[in-house]
Amino acid sequence: MERKSGSNHEKHRAKKELKMIPGLHSDEAFMKEAIKQASYALEEGEVPIGAVVVCDNKIIARAYNQVEKLNDVTAHAEMLAITSAENFLGTKYLTQCRLFVTLEPCTMCAGALFWTQLEGIVYGASDAKRGYTIKASHALHPKTEVKHGVMADECGDLVKQFFKKLRE
Repeated sequence: MERKSGSNHEKHRAKKELKMIPGLHSDEAFMKEAIKQASYALEEGEVPIGAVVVCDNKIIARAYNQVEKLNDVTAHAEMLAITSAENFLGTKYLTQCRLFVTLEPCTMCAGALFWTQLEGIVYGASDAKRGYTIKASHALHPKTEVKHGVMADECGDLVKQFFKKLRE
């Protein structure tokens, strides 16, 4: 019996193969989404930091700094993203999730990230003045894996651009 091209089995297989496109769920792809969020902050006059929370290779939360907009020193991208992700999942723990953020989290954010028990944190540029690795290198949960330097130049350039413009 000859199989017709375009059968349901072949269509299902083609769909499955599409989901496996290399790079679609890469750290760089998710960091690009965080950079988009940072650009929204830049447009609004905020320090350009963006974050996304990923669970099962899907973005479940997006956020950018809104400190000035909300007149709230805790309205960092990371804080807003984890709150959104917790609401989405209906839990205070994000053990199956990874956070992608354009700049190394500060000590405050690292403390909050400790309590969420994230599976992993991926950040772009380091923050030599306010980053948690300078102030509190053991602030994250011991099970949280950390990767840094993903698209560091692109992430760092946004922050440099912001502060250069601010000084002018």
